[in-house]
Amino acid sequence: MTLLPAQLLEKRAPTFKNKGRIRTGADADVTVFDPNRVIDKATFEEPLQYSEGIQFVLVNGVPVVKDGQLVERVNPGRAARAPISR
Repeated sequence: MTLLPAQLLEKRAPTFKNKGRIRTGADADVTVFDPNRVIDKATFEEPLQYSEGIQFVLVNGVPVVKDGQLVERVNPGRAARAPISR
């Protein structure tokens, strides 16, 4: 699900060589979910509704969703940008 986009982006932004893979030293972001329970709750009228059915999300090994609840005041992610070419 994330490997193909990372492989496409790594041609432009080499930092993506460590994305979309689970291995030692990689920037692994992992989502644990039950596909039978995942549902988007956002609407045009109320776009800020959280999805349901996502049990855990780890960003760089740090839980940002635990037991289906957002973990407050954690920001383990880093920006992945392509170099600016002039």
